[in-house]
Amino acid sequence: MPTLCEFDTKTETILKFPRRFVASPRLPHGIRRLHMDKEKAIVQSTIPFFTKDWANCHFTAWKPSALYGGVDHVFALAPCDLDFLTGEHLRNIWEDPHSPASVRIDFERPFVTPPKVVVFFNRIEFDKDHNWRVVTTASNIDAKGFTLNIETWSDTVLYAAQTCWIAYPEDRERIFSTSVSTMDIRPWDRQQLEHSGEISFTSSSVEFFKKLSAFVALNHLDIDCKADLRINAYVDPITTTRLVWHIDSWDDTVLYAAGATIIAFN
Repeated sequence: MPTLCEFDTKTETILKFPRRFVASPRLPHGIRRLHMDKEKAIVQSTIPFFTKDWANCHFTAWKPSALYGGVDHVFALAPCDLDFLTGEHLRNIWEDPHSPASVRIDFERPFVTPPKVVVFFNRIEFDKDHNWRVVTTASNIDAKGFTLNIETWSDTVLYAAQTCWIAYPEDRERIFSTSVSTMDIRPWDRQQLEHSGEISFTSSSVEFFKKLSAFVALNHLDIDCKADLRINAYVDPITTTRLVWHIDSWDDTVLYAAGATIIAFN
């Protein structure tokens, strides 16, 4: 079963896995919390080196960006987790202005039936003079692949965004995934800083019998550029029957909307 790891750093850290893997794991990861200066919102989380015991994790921002803090969640997949497929896609508009908003992702091996697919960001690059708007989604999912979308709107200037994706069988036991949004609580034009909602597992076909872990990563941002970019998505509490999700900002940030991917598992 996958392992949840988290790193909170401005630059670099060595993340030790809770248990040693028999071989090198796969490490899909996404940004859960972010605080960046309004002068330029550019950040990337990477894991350039890793072993069976640890991973070398980075949060990187380029000048004139100022990264005050960030949290990345890592969904560590053991070699035996063969029913999970994962990958990344970079939409780099800075280098290719015609980079398409939607691309077809073909699985390295097909599933028996259309799988569950979740998507989330681990890199975003915006211009400072326009509001920060970006969303990633998965559509047209079938047993052989899906369409990955990285979209923006209005006058936002998006230089680049990278989406990580995870696919797994729809009938996989002891795992639940969903996407939540502040717009589940209120419309975009009624701004507030704190949002929360409850999800009951009893209404789904998934059953849990022991303590759960919750992977959380951002998949949607719509934030005003006149103040710092501050966003925090998390789950608290989580039990075998329910979880409560939160998407919050703070101070003078104007949060129009935001969304997050959640994977609960044990």
